[in-house]
Order: sequence, then structure tokens, then C-alpha cells
Amino acid sequence: MPVDLLILSRYGPLGASSRVRSYQYLESLRKAGFTVEVRPMFDNAYVAARNSSVGAPRFADVARAYWTRLRSIPAISRARAIWVEYELLPWLPFVAEHWLYASARPVIVDYDDAIFHRYDQHPLASVRRVLGRKIGRIMASATVVIVGNEYLAERARDSGAKSVHVLPSVVDLERYRQRSTFSPDECVVGWVGSRSTTPHLRSISSILGNVAGPLRLRLVNVGGAHCTIPGVRVDNCMWSEDSEIERMLEFDVGVMPLPDEPWTRGKCGYKLIQYMGCGLPTIASPVGANAQIVDHGTTGLLASTAHEWEHALTTLARSPRLRSDMGLRGYERAAQRYSLAVTAPKLVAIVQSVVPRGGH
Repeated sequence: MPVDLLILSRYGPLGASSRVRSYQYLESLRKAGFTVEVRPMFDNAYVAARNSSVGAPRFADVARAYWTRLRSIPAISRARAIWVEYELLPWLPFVAEHWLYASARPVIVDYDDAIFHRYDQHPLASVRRVLGRKIGRIMASATVVIVGNEYLAERARDSGAKSVHVLPSVVDLERYRQRSTFSPDECVVGWVGSRSTTPHLRSISSILGNVAGPLRLRLVNVGGAHCTIPGVRVDNCMWSEDSEIERMLEFDVGVMPLPDEPWTRGKCGYKLIQYMGCGLPTIASPVGANAQIVDHGTTGLLASTAHEWEHALTTLARSPRLRSDMGLRGYERAAQRYSLAVTAPKLVAIVQSVVPRGGH
């Protein structure tokens, strides 16, 4: 059956990037009158295996994912427009998917990570030579490029993209509840992430240890690899979509440390927006979108050095009132700029610009 929009997502709904960048917009697109079909390349079983402590996905799982993507190609002929998350065929050269962008169908591509740096900064010269310009060529060939922050937008414009839209990664605030009270007796520092991003959390482990001496401080690690920090009580928790909001409501402060590197400059600060959606103050490294999301001194604090991190943690740990005030202002900022209610109409308008309704 013909569809208005075929979404070729990277992952199933369990994959954070796909869940946030495309799946949460399906209802809005369908309410706007579009027929939509989603075909992920990597299914939920693959994502679960990748995030599992028992090991990485097997070669057979990866091969199955590529076979799934190849089987999706005939569906392209039945769609009036295509939405590709990142690229059609990862780790294959642009020529393998050039035909898609050369067709008469409009193609939207979406990026919430500096995926181009996996290729153009790869340690192997052969990979840089064959794939280094791939994402730039996709951006230049697509009808519309949607990106999560200005760092990605700049890359798209420099690549010659015809139409670039910055659409931040957002939360559906209708699902969220807000922290209402903050205790003076304990400060719970919270972090939400994955096994692959756990080194970011560990980068402030010694800082947390230093602060925990004079303060009653606890760390809640949601979704990351197991962490232990001398002198700090650490609660290591599994992530699940059903429980993540309840976990975040245990936090007094949400943190997002990042090294200042090309890859991290493409990050879209999604966990900060989640914290703000729960009415929490934030502390973050001023890297990538973080510097735009956090209004320093109003909704949270930005910290670059160890001294700045210690000062920020100490300041918020010692003042429940400040945590409450910043959390409230953070929620208001999320509601104004980073909520699904704000971005869904914008996304629908972008799709309408390439797929006018009534043209089945």
C-alpha cells in the first residue's frame, strides 16, 4: 500500500536516537493526515544486546540488520517521500545509496550526532579516504536536512545542503512529572546514559569523591556501566523507558559532563532536557548544545574545570531552595523551547513542505 512518508530509522523504539527523533512524532504526523511507515535497520533485540553487560551484538546480528535494510528498499517505491536517519547503509560508500537521492522522491535526512566524525576522523586512512566525505555528500544531495544543533547545521551548510532546519531533541512533557520538594539532608546527583557513555560520568568521579567528604551526597547512575567511587554511595540502576522518569525524580541535580571533542560537540543535550522536564537543576560541561540549553545561573550551572565542577556541586548541594528555584525555571525553559508540543508543529510543517497533503 502506498504511504506518504517512509521512515528508515536507525533503530527500533528502544534506540534512544530513533525514539526521540522520529518515533515520538508519529502521532503528530498521522494527525496531520500523513500515512507513515517506519522500518528500522537495527531492531530492539540488537539495541538490547548492545547495551547489555554480557557482550556486544554478534556478527550474525549485524548481518541480519543489513539484510533487513536491503529488504526495505522495495518499500521506497511505494512512498511519496523518504526520511532517513543518518544514512541508508552504514559503513558503505556513498555510491551504494546515491540512487536514493538521485530519484524523483524527496528525501529528508536527520542527524542528532556528529556521525560524520566516525568516518572523517577514523584512525584508518583507508576509511577516511573512502567514507570521509560520505555524510557531507548525503547532506548535499538530500531535499531537507534536519539537525539537532548548530554544530551539525554548520556542517550541513558547509556541505552544500539545500535546506537545513535545526530541530532540537525534545521531551513529551505530558509524560513528565516534576520534583516538588528538595531535602536539606541529602543531595542526590543523577546521571542518565548508556554503557558507551559511562566514561563521561567517570570523568567526574574524583570530583564527586572530593565533594562527598563534607557533604551528604549520593550518585544515581541510570543506564551506565557499573560504577564505584570511593567515599560515595552509588546506586547503579538499569534503564527502562517505563521507569526512567521515576528514577530521575529521585535526583536533586542532573549532571552531564562531556569532554570538549569534535564528536561531543555534535551532542544535542537530551539528558539535560529530560532533567529540566522533571523540574531539576542541571550541571553540565559547556560543550555543544549544552551551552545553549543551560542558562548559567538561572536553570543550572555550566562547569569546565574540576574546580568549577566542585563549586557547582557544593553550591547546589548546600541549598535546597536554589535547587528548587533553578528546577522550576528549567522546567519553564523546557516547556518554552524543548517540548514536543513546540517542535511537533515545526516538524509537521517541514514534512508538509516536501509532501503536500492530498497527493496520494
